[in-house]
Amino acid sequence: MKKYGLIGYPLSHSFSKKHFTEKFVQEHIDNCEYELYPIENVGLFPGLISSDEEICGINVTIPYKVDILAYVKELDDAAAKIGAVNCIDIRRENGKVIYKGYNTDAYGFEASLKPFLKEHHTKAIIFGDGGAAKAIKYVLDKLEISFLIVTRKPSDNSILYEELNEELLKEHTVLINTTPLGMSPNADTFPEIPYEFITEKHLAYDLVYNPELTQFLAKAQAGGAAVKNGLEMLYLQAERSWDIWNS
Repeated sequence: MKKYGLIGYPLSHSFSKKHFTEKFVQEHIDNCEYELYPIENVGLFPGLISSDEEICGINVTIPYKVDILAYVKELDDAAAKIGAVNCIDIRRENGKVIYKGYNTDAYGFEASLKPFLKEHHTKAIIFGDGGAAKAIKYVLDKLEISFLIVTRKPSDNSILYEELNEELLKEHTVLINTTPLGMSPNADTFPEIPYEFITEKHLAYDLVYNPELTQFLAKAQAGGAAVKNGLEMLYLQAERSWDIWNS
């Protein structure tokens, strides 16, 4: 049996387990299972892997995407530059366990964003600067899209929400929400920005996917913007993990 799974804490529900369990059934993939491993401390990770030799692939979610770097030294380019890992390939050779860390969030975001980009989409605004923004910034750098970060609290690398104005929104036509604002059950929340300045030239992307049309996307869409939620990104990053584990 080949085992794959997700580490994080808590893991009350999981897109990944549902996705892979259904995948194994629909694609007639035998002798594979995907489990949840809610470890209370990232230091328990090596013991988890050594306790079950059938585990050959792990996804990583909050709060361990950065802390796991202490145990996974070999990284792909995206994970190294982002400084976060959400996929680990596990190989066993001559009694040794070999880990390699990847960031498939970046792949999922890039692949789902690119079909929507137009020539005038050269500058972006990122709402939030937490862990979820790390992969977004990496992809925008890769695509040579400059970006401005907007946060609730002052910092050297960002501006405040109240500083957003018509001029900045006219110049930055890609808008990306990396905050949990709008996520169910708080679906009535949204980034506080001057939506009246959003036009058909804008592309609004929300990493939130539940509900599918967040208040942020609905308000942007009302101004004529193209909109995209994070569901496809989620599927793409999961499938990329599967490709890594089975390459």
